[in-house]
Amino acid sequence: MSTGKTQLVTFRLGDDQFAADVFSVERVLRYTKPRPLPDLPPWMEGVLDHEGRVVPVIDLRARFGVAGARPDGARLVVCEAAGDWIAMTVDSVQEVATIDAAQVEPPPAIFRGLAKEYLTGMVRRADGVLVVLNVRHLLTSQERLQLERAVDAGVVP
Repeated sequence: MSTGKTQLVTFRLGDDQFAADVFSVERVLRYTKPRPLPDLPPWMEGVLDHEGRVVPVIDLRARFGVAGARPDGARLVVCEAAGDWIAMTVDSVQEVATIDAAQVEPPPAIFRGLAKEYLTGMVRRADGVLVVLNVRHLLTSQERLQLERAVDAGVVP
């Protein structure tokens, strides 16, 4: 197991708690509707222009199958993922939590394939289980290529 402390930006999707490593989070923005693009998966809302970058926006509710409508007050968590920025639409951002790195348990064996790729681990807390995302893997290489083709085709200026 790892030693030391780790900091996580925690956020909610419905009743579930998720987190991302603080060093992968670039900023948290108020939700603004992204520009839609054709021929993308329904969980990819589109793109936004932020600080001169085209940033793909992933609706985590749709990506993870969380039922219900997005609440007012949703946020965009802009993260660095494999050298690019991506934004995740979340219901709310809770806190930056400092935890012992040893508390991060590997994902259970029940998670297989791509679902396991999304996860760095899980943390048991008094208020429930915190699922720690691996933001580098929220977009597969095929999905990244699909997005690049849409941008290169001139859909996004």
